[in-house]
Amino acid sequence: MRPTTAVIAVTVLLVTLIGTPAQARTAPRAHFPAAFPLPAGFQPEGVAIGPGPTAFFGSRATGAIYRADLRTGKGKIVNAGPGTPSLGMKTDRRHRLFVAGGAGGDARVIDTRTGAVLRSYPLATGAAFVNDVVLTGDAAYFTDSTNPVLSKLPLGRSGSLPHAAVQVPLTGDLVYGAGINANGIAETPDGRALLVVQSSTGGLFRVDPATGVTKRVNLGGETLVNGDGLLLDGRLLYVVQNRLNTVAVLRLSRDGTSGQVVARLTDPRFDVPTTVAAYGGRLYLPNARFTTTPAPDTPYDVVAVRP
Repeated sequence: MRPTTAVIAVTVLLVTLIGTPAQARTAPRAHFPAAFPLPAGFQPEGVAIGPGPTAFFGSRATGAIYRADLRTGKGKIVNAGPGTPSLGMKTDRRHRLFVAGGAGGDARVIDTRTGAVLRSYPLATGAAFVNDVVLTGDAAYFTDSTNPVLSKLPLGRSGSLPHAAVQVPLTGDLVYGAGINANGIAETPDGRALLVVQSSTGGLFRVDPATGVTKRVNLGGETLVNGDGLLLDGRLLYVVQNRLNTVAVLRLSRDGTSGQVVARLTDPRFDVPTTVAAYGGRLYLPNARFTTTPAPDTPYDVVAVRP
């Protein structure tokens, strides 16, 4: 996922044998905790950071939004949620949080200062799983893991929100099948197209945002099975492989048509992380704990690593 408002200063840890995961380094600054808790029973999935060292996390259980200060790890619920999921999310410079609504089939835009819902958009009339979102210079694009379509919110010249979403059907190499299809989404390094990972097959696809035509990114035979959240930094793409407890690091061509896995990061604190955002040279990942049966008192946390 591309952090348009986060400050990123990351250095990739290269490994001689790409098949051997590299151990991610714990964030070193004592005043920026290397891990911090989320509310018990929260069931986190999405994360967004900015402006500044402020992070937002969404609950897949209730759709609640939790705001935390990365300097202390402390935070509070700023929006109780609609009772449907809050999954992938992004912030912009206008203090807005764009949220993918999962099985609720919607997108929401929330004021990060007050937690108020500025606008809600229905994106599907039937079964849907609106999974993730990316912000470009002129739009927000949402993936749907059930339906082969991108939902676009065109933004006005001053960033004004539209009255309705525009549907962009996906065609070409990305073919939907059983399981989780289009999931994480990011821009290509040159900003001219989008990248989408298909969780079930591990394929990475370049998408023309105007036409919806998709082409498989040449990864030299590598796959990204269980690919979830994406984070773009320059020509580096971080791909969270949730149930593998791994973050794959890819170096992409500028146009995003090809790429190479240059490292895979792991950490013993990973417990099915789903999404990733960056601030101050650290990657922040919420542990979704998909393999743990959720209960009201189940603990959840966020871990910070240096790549």
